[in-house]
Amino acid sequence: MTTVTSPRVLAHPGRDEIRLENVLHALADPMRLRVVRELAAGEADLTCSDIELPVTKSTTTHHFRVLRENGVIRQTYQGTAKMNGLRRDDLEALFPGLLDRVLEAAEAQERRLADD
Repeated sequence: MTTVTSPRVLAHPGRDEIRLENVLHALADPMRLRVVRELAAGEADLTCSDIELPVTKSTTTHHFRVLRENGVIRQTYQGTAKMNGLRRDDLEALFPGLLDRVLEAAEAQERRLADD
């Protein structure tokens, strides 16, 4: 007899539960913004270890959790890997243009600071 275990499922807010102030809070941290920028630049979901942050593993876990709990990313397990993807469709439906403008502003800021 084999025992079937259910896949691990992480809690995510539904689209109707995502609030602008929570999304902005999640994006306000430089490390979380870095995660979002890397996810936006990729063509596929990334594992947590694909995104290197200059912080401890526990702090990295915290940043991913904040992004997930505030509706910015979706995390799913594929085997033992936790995959991360932007909730671009949900964010665009709720706040048209917001994510693209934030990503553009982050890129412009990076260029400006590199010129200093």
